[in-house]
Amino acid sequence: MDTVRRMPSKKFKKMLVLTVVLVSAALCLFVNIASEICIFCQMKGEIVSFKSYSGVFLKLPHIDCSKDPPFLIILVTSAHDQAKARMAIRETWGKEKLVANKRIVTYFLMGMTWGHAVEDSLQDESLKYGDIMQKDFIDAYYNLTLKTMMGIEWIHKFCPQSSFVMKTDSDMFVNTNYLVKLLLKRNRNSNFVTGFLKPNERPIRNIFSKWYVSKWEYPGDTYPPFCSGTGYVFSTDVASQIHNIFVEVPFVKLEDVFIGLCLAKLKIKLEELHSKQTFFPDRVDFSPCRFKEIVASHFVRPHEILTYWKELEKSENKKCPNS
Repeated sequence: MDTVRRMPSKKFKKMLVLTVVLVSAALCLFVNIASEICIFCQMKGEIVSFKSYSGVFLKLPHIDCSKDPPFLIILVTSAHDQAKARMAIRETWGKEKLVANKRIVTYFLMGMTWGHAVEDSLQDESLKYGDIMQKDFIDAYYNLTLKTMMGIEWIHKFCPQSSFVMKTDSDMFVNTNYLVKLLLKRNRNSNFVTGFLKPNERPIRNIFSKWYVSKWEYPGDTYPPFCSGTGYVFSTDVASQIHNIFVEVPFVKLEDVFIGLCLAKLKIKLEELHSKQTFFPDRVDFSPCRFKEIVASHFVRPHEILTYWKELEKSENKKCPNS
C-alpha cells in the first residue's frame, strides 16, 4: 500500500509537466520583456554600447525640411498615458509658429507599448497631428536614452537644415518666445550646447534610487559636465556630431549623462545661454513677469500649461517692474 501511495499518479504527472511548461513560458516571456525594457542590461565587467541596437522608425513627423527648414525643433519625450500633456503643449508653447520670423516646430518622442488599443489610439493621434516620432523599443523610463537618440538620429537624417534643437519633457513649460530671442542674441550657430549646467555631478550608487547607476555601468567617480535632461538646447551640427560617435560611447541609461559623455568625447563645452538662470529643472512659481524671462520650468501640469500660456499672451505688451 505504501509503495502504491509513493508512486505518482498519471494526473499528478500531467500537472507537473503542465507546471514546468507554464513556468518555462513565463520565464521566456520575462527574459523577452526584460531584454526590451532594459536592452542594455549588462553582465559584470562588460562595457555596453549602442552597437547591438539600431531600431526601426515606426512613425515619422509630417515635415520636409529640405523645402522649409525650421529654425528650432523642440523634441519632447512623452509616454502613451500623457495624451493630455501632449494636447496642452500642442495648444500652447508647442504650437507651430514664427518668432522674430523664425519657424518653431515641436515633435513628441515615443516608444512602443504592449496594448493594441493604446497603439491604435496613438496611430490615430499621429495621423491627425503629424507630430509623433516612434521606434520599436518599449516605452519605459530607462529607455529615455533611446528616445533621445532616436530624436538625434532623425535630426541627422531628415532635418540637418534646421538651426537649433531643444530636448525637453512633457511636464515642462517652455517660453519659446524668450528662447528664440536669446538664441538670436547669443549668435552661436555651431558647437553650441546650453541648458541648466551640471558640471560636477557624481553617480548615485544607492540601488533604491531612481537614478541609480552601478559601477559596471559607469565606473567613474564623477560624470563629465552635462545639462539637466529637463531641457537643453544645441545647435543642429551637434546632433550630427553626436550621431557619428555615439556607438563608441559606453551606454548609460540616464539620457542627460549619456549626452554629456558624447559631448566630452567630442570636446564640446557647455555654455550659459544668459548671464541669469533661464533653465529651471525644478518648479518655478508662476507670475507673468517671472515667466517672461525664463526658458523652461519643470513639474507643470497640463491645465497649468494652458493657464500659464494664456496669462503670458495677455501680458505680452505689459511692462514688468524690472524690465
